Amino acid sequence: MRLLIQRVREASVHIDKRKISGIGAGMLLFVGIEETDNEEDIAFLCKKTVNLRIFDDEKGVMNRSVLETGGDILVVSQFTLHASTKKGNRPSYIRAAKPEISIPIYNQFCASLSEMLYKQVATGEFGADMQIGLVNDGPVTIWIDSKNRE
Repeated sequence: MRLLIQRVREASVHIDKRKISGIGAGMLLFVGIEETDNEEDIAFLCKKTVNLRIFDDEKGVMNRSVLETGGDILVVSQFTLHASTKKGNRPSYIRAAKPEISIPIYNQFCASLSEMLYKQVATGEFGADMQIGLVNDGPVTIWIDSKNRE
């Protein structure tokens, strides 16, 4: 699994010009799922996400987690995080899991994240054509791949 995490002041998801989800200050997570992802990847990324110290403390140092700040999380599926650009100019998405694999993993990731955060995470709509609005705070953008833990 791959996460692209953005610290945001606010973020929202629109489908067909209608807002379906949104958060205030916290994290926007773009999640890419591949066929080999499993519960171990979910557990690793959930724990890493809620404990990632990317929010400022009283001295202005990134030393607080989303758990400590009480921030929100918005999770959006994004198969393009597994794009391969090694050959030619048209990205290949062969490593991205098919919906029958990725939807249950995405749903489990969101449920586990909500449990660890002690509140419901906001979500996009899996597979939909979404427009994402965000105000990146910092900017702070972090990339985490569960297959590269060391």
